[in-house]
Amino acid sequence: PHLAALVLARGGSKGIPLKNIKLLAGVPLIGWVLRAAIDAGVFHSIWVSTDHDEIEKVAKQFGAKVHRRSPEVSQDSSTSLEAITEFLNHHREVDIVGNIQATSPCLHPSDLIKVADLIQKEGFDSVFSVVRRHQFRWSEVKKGDNKMTEPQNLNPAKRYRRQDWPGELYENGSFYFAKRHLIEKGYLQGGKMAYYEMRAEHSVDIDIDIDWPIAEQRVLSFGYFGKEPLKEVRLLVCSIDGCLTNGRIYVTEDHKEMVSYDYRDIVGIDLLKKRGIQVRLISDRDCSKTLSAMQLGCVAKVSVTNKLQVLKDWQEDMGLSWKEVAYLGNEESDVECLKQAGMSGVPADACAAAQKAAGYICKSRGGCGAVREFAEHIFLLLEKVNSARKQ
Repeated sequence: PHLAALVLARGGSKGIPLKNIKLLAGVPLIGWVLRAAIDAGVFHSIWVSTDHDEIEKVAKQFGAKVHRRSPEVSQDSSTSLEAITEFLNHHREVDIVGNIQATSPCLHPSDLIKVADLIQKEGFDSVFSVVRRHQFRWSEVKKGDNKMTEPQNLNPAKRYRRQDWPGELYENGSFYFAKRHLIEKGYLQGGKMAYYEMRAEHSVDIDIDIDWPIAEQRVLSFGYFGKEPLKEVRLLVCSIDGCLTNGRIYVTEDHKEMVSYDYRDIVGIDLLKKRGIQVRLISDRDCSKTLSAMQLGCVAKVSVTNKLQVLKDWQEDMGLSWKEVAYLGNEESDVECLKQAGMSGVPADACAAAQKAAGYICKSRGGCGAVREFAEHIFLLLEKVNSARKQ
């Protein structure tokens, strides 16, 4: 049976404009679940249903196909079931839909693999995600009613200790898998049903109970970053023009060149060095005089025609794996380096090709703190590496 992953990503959002592609820890929100779906390897096709051009662009960038939904199912009042039904009407080859929530960025491929087995091998008609919570519930008393509240799932005289109470299962909205025949009858849950319990730390729903800065910290701690485990970064290679500087060149009357840089980026380079991370600089043009004036104390190579070859030479000379190399670039000449490096980033104003190849998109523009921001991102991921080692 054809199992399709489907992410519903409408352009309209009452809370955060274009929330589905807003950067979360340097990755468009929708990118986190698409990465998990692709790496799970259980879907015959992966789709994003949207009504917005920019969301379509990001979806394709992450390797998904796009279903352009109609205005009728793109309203604030439209339901998920309506959008899924429309998708099925246009794709008769699909037998099972795995509806994955874009706002669940801590989803892991291992969860999706297990759910696919439940519905394909064990014969369930629908499977949905839940999380276990240890919360005591009380009845609601409306204002003005002369009533007392009543306990719903506890005896106040004998309150459970957390370790003595298994808790309760709640839907967390991360995904809903269902077979076509069930959806065509108007159900996402029904027939032979099963729940899939997700780990609490992976149960992040930005729509319901979490704000953006907290979500970023949760994703950096518990998100899925790819098939290979993260390694400690030993080398950061940074493109000079457009990353360390803003890319502008000022020419004086006596034909001397001047560039500007942000002191925060110099601090970022110093912090990286203090953490034992070597920083090297690279440029397409000859900017040796500029580098000399900046006195950064970094190995640099200028007038480079093949950045990837230089990067490979440095990586081999230092005896590093690619997972130990980070790269910050901004132009088409940086694309292959961004793809090769274990950790890659671009400033907010990088070209489209570089943004597509990068794993992290900075909020800062080139020459305006992007190096410092990428350094902070590296430090956060290194905390994740160290935490995994301890476990």
